[in-house]
Amino acid sequence: MKLKVVVHEAEEGGFWAEVPSIPGCATQGDSFDELLGNIHEAVEGCLSVARSHAPCVGTLQWRACAAYP
Repeated sequence: MKLKVVVHEAEEGGFWAEVPSIPGCATQGDSFDELLGNIHEAVEGCLSVARSHAPCVGTLQWRACAAYP
């Protein structure tokens, strides 16, 4: 399963990200590396809730393919 993650720079510093295909799935981090870890946890949490209501939701395999200047 591939998911699009949209990363934003936060005005107050750090970053925040959202997953458009999973309503309400968003997180933040003080650094880009922290954000990547947090978004993994957020997506897994959102999907585990979805899986409890619809057991056909698939599992994830992570592959980093993001670059940030």
